[in-house]
Amino acid sequence: MTPSSSSALELHDVSHAYDKVKAVEHVSLHVNEGEVICLLGPSGCGKSTILRLAAGLETLQQGRVIMQGQTIADGGARLSVPPEQRGVGLVFQDFALFPHLTVARNIGFGLTELDAGRREKRIAAVLDQVDMIEYAGAFPHALSGGQQQRIALARALAPQPAVLLLDEPFSGLDARLREQIRDETLHVLKRSRTATLMVTHDPDEAMFMADRIYLMEAGRIVQSGSPDALYHRPVSPFVTRFFSNTNELTGRVSGGMLATPFGALPAAGLGDGTDVQVLIRPESLQWVSAGSGSLPTASGRVEEVRFLGGSKLLVVRVEGATGEGMLFHVRHSGRHLPEAGSRILLQLDPADALIFPSRREEGRKDLAAAR
Repeated sequence: MTPSSSSALELHDVSHAYDKVKAVEHVSLHVNEGEVICLLGPSGCGKSTILRLAAGLETLQQGRVIMQGQTIADGGARLSVPPEQRGVGLVFQDFALFPHLTVARNIGFGLTELDAGRREKRIAAVLDQVDMIEYAGAFPHALSGGQQQRIALARALAPQPAVLLLDEPFSGLDARLREQIRDETLHVLKRSRTATLMVTHDPDEAMFMADRIYLMEAGRIVQSGSPDALYHRPVSPFVTRFFSNTNELTGRVSGGMLATPFGALPAAGLGDGTDVQVLIRPESLQWVSAGSGSLPTASGRVEEVRFLGGSKLLVVRVEGATGEGMLFHVRHSGRHLPEAGSRILLQLDPADALIFPSRREEGRKDLAAAR
């Protein structure tokens, strides 16, 4: 997706290094008004560095940062607007509330340009927005972690920033509270129409929060798009594995097809003789009592049944040509389960088998291109 005329934040060809270590390499992204965008990736991939460059907390070395159509940082021109003049709101992992100030005074800290009357109205408005109006006189130490997170969000929204930057804002909360608070936060962000760029390492969180996701690996963006696009149309094994566990096979394309325990699967776009890896998500395998006739199936023996709350995980050994077979993980949401030791039939839609050239095959292509 290209930037629209309502783009609130744009990064163009941004690169950044710490000493000789490249933290960010040639990253371009944009955030439109009203969008929630997630920068997603493993620790050390460069996502927090991008947030700091957008905020002005790091001096831009290469590329440009544009906010509401105005260039606020340019590595080539050595231009860098100070953080306090960029019109951004910041929420960090530790919330960074002032312990000696009440909730109201924490929120009012950045509203010095307003007179007393308008400042009080704005404080009340954002406290109401996060459903914390009754805590205006409380001190941060008297609040729970979830309440502190709401106040940090209210403080960031109070000056009505053009862009809100969130750095792992829910990571300090326990799992159940995290789900509740991020749901509440998303409602607040959508009501405020604030352009938001959020950093997270949690794929479930990104899929829940984001209109679009930029997935990073080793300083680069490897795929961007809607949560649905990244999950169902991944461009590489890394993208596939980042969003879920996978069952993995290897093979070689012959006659446009690939031999698997589920029969021959089509290998569209891959030439004969290509070594490939096949990734199949546990939820893509269906336990059926009888095959449909149109979808490939494989017979296996249930070795384990594990309960995961709303779903169950079956560990099934599917016999191969050698008789030894391999284990497949199958996620099942039904109430009725097969018993360990029983034989079952697994069914796979070929569209759910994600097939990629193997690393060895990619290495061959790179070598050929270099020649």
